[in-house]
Formats: sequence, structure tokens, C-alpha cells
Amino acid sequence: MAQATIRDVAREAAVSVASVSRVLSGGANVRPALRHRVVEAIARLGYVPHAGARMLSRAARTDTIGVILPDMHGEFFSELLRGMDVEASGRGLQLLLSTMHADANRGGVALRSMRGRVDGVVVMAPQIDPDILFSHLPPGVSAVLVNCAPHHEPRAELRVDNEAGAGEMTRHLLALGRRRIVHVAGPAGNVDADGRVRGYEAAMAAAGLPTRVLPGNFREEAGAAAVATLLHDIDQVDAIFAANDQMAIGALIALRDAGVDVPRQIAIGGFDDVPLARLVSPGITTMSADAYALGRRAVERVGGLIAEAPDAGLEWRRPLLVVRGSTVSHQESPKNGLEQGERS
Repeated sequence: MAQATIRDVAREAAVSVASVSRVLSGGANVRPALRHRVVEAIARLGYVPHAGARMLSRAARTDTIGVILPDMHGEFFSELLRGMDVEASGRGLQLLLSTMHADANRGGVALRSMRGRVDGVVVMAPQIDPDILFSHLPPGVSAVLVNCAPHHEPRAELRVDNEAGAGEMTRHLLALGRRRIVHVAGPAGNVDADGRVRGYEAAMAAAGLPTRVLPGNFREEAGAAAVATLLHDIDQVDAIFAANDQMAIGALIALRDAGVDVPRQIAIGGFDDVPLARLVSPGITTMSADAYALGRRAVERVGGLIAEAPDAGLEWRRPLLVVRGSTVSHQESPKNGLEQGERS
């Protein structure tokens, strides 16, 4: 296929060649609607001016960052977006938000719709095949991946060390003398959930103890459903480690309604450290992934890419143990030096 010319762009955008030239040169006397039409035509045709892609990048600047999330339900995503918004606002940038709900096709549509409308994208897609994801990323648009599936491409990327965090939570429960620890998992095929299962299973295996994993979906009702299952043989359970705080809270409420004492009879651990985890009674012991800081860091890195700073590294973020009343009562204290991992 022949390379697109400036005349092709003018024809596609239904403007004059002179208008296209003014947009490419960054002229201030160009109406926003006309500039938008030209930028979209450039993106559709893949046109690169003779002065190089750097000029195109300046001409097409939108001061907007696209954000693709798997969901917006729950406080984790609220905190993540809060961090993104604070960092973006400080840089004079806007956010354009969409969700994919673990649907690769929906994610592809969202990404394609952002072409020509954003300077960069932050993508969190823990259940999408990376090859499919990469095929939908707009060419020439800076991208930062957050908690996406493992792959072999050099990409700017952030990942929470879910396996290490789950292992630490399980060892915390073991240090308190709990031996019949049940894990309520997140959605199957979700890289965050899968990593937390692996961390739990590895810590239990190291202690020479059997595992028990119940299905979940990161929603409160899944925690309550797990408790409904466990009530049939409640004496065989002395701790529940839920893969996120929402399920931990659902389990806590269900146990309280059933008259089960937390933490004396059953301890509960969660993951994420959402704000509500410290407000329920007893507060939820959790692994803090600091979603707010994660959101800020993602926007900081995509901002660097937009400014053409080289960045193709994988940055791991290890969660911190936050001990509260759902595992340790006022009469108890953590063993094996776990106090050093606490945060209030």
C-alpha cells in the first residue's frame, strides 16, 4: 500500500492542504474542531510527515490520558482512579476512562475509540491474553500496563507482587497458630487472583498443611457464599484468607450474623487495604497494595513516555501487611516479628 500523503489527509478530513499544514506545524490559529478532524484523519491513514514522527506527536497532542480498567466496582478502583486523577491534574492532563469487564472485544473497542483522542494509555487487563491486548493498542500511543498477564515484550509495566503478598498473609495466620486456613479465591484466569492462590498454597505447603480453596469473584457476596459453605463444617476452619477486602468483609458480616466470633473462632485476612477495611468492626487485617500510589505511579510513568523518556521496564510493588482486629484481638500480639510489617 502506498504511503499516505498530506493531500490524502486533507481529502480524508475534508479540509485544505494548507489547513493540514497549519495543524502539523502547531499553529495557534486553528479551530479545535478542525484540528480534531485532521488529527483523526492522520491516525486513520497512518500518515507521517517528512519532518518525522516527533512533529506528528506534537501536532496531535491532546493533553489526555486514556485509562482502561477491568471494572469500576469497589473501593480498590476508586482509590486507583483517585491516585491517577491527582497525578494527572498536577500535570495538566485529563483522564478518559473506559472498562472492559474481562471482555477482550470490549477492550479492543475501547482502545480503538481512543485513537487520536489521547496521548497515552494506562491499561489494567488481568484477564486478557497479552497478544490480543497488544494487537488492540493504538500504534504510536504511549502505554503503561498495570497488573496485566505475563508476556515477553519490553513494555512499561507495573505489577503488584500478589504471590509474595499472599504468602505473607498466610504466614501471618500461621504464626497466630491457625492451621485450618481456607482461601477464598478471585475470578479464575485473573492474574491477580491466580498469584494470590499460588502464594497461599506455597505457604501452606511449606508448613506441611493441606489447602482448601473456594471460588470467588472479588465481590462481597462471594465472601458470604464461602461462609455459607463453611458453616456446614465450621469446626474444620480457623481462618479465612480472602483474595480481596470486599470478600473478606462479606465473610466477616456472614460470620457475625451466624454468631461466630472473629477472630477468636475464625480469623479473617484480606488483600488491598481499601478504606472500608479499617472502618468495619473488627478492622480487616490485609495486605496493602496502596492502590492510590499505584494509580499515581502509572500516570507518572505514562507522562514520562509522552515526554519521550525511555521506559520499558517492569516495576514490582510488594504489598505490606497491615494487622487489625480480624486476626489479632487486644489480648494477642503477632508472633515471629510480624509487628515489623504492620502499618496503621
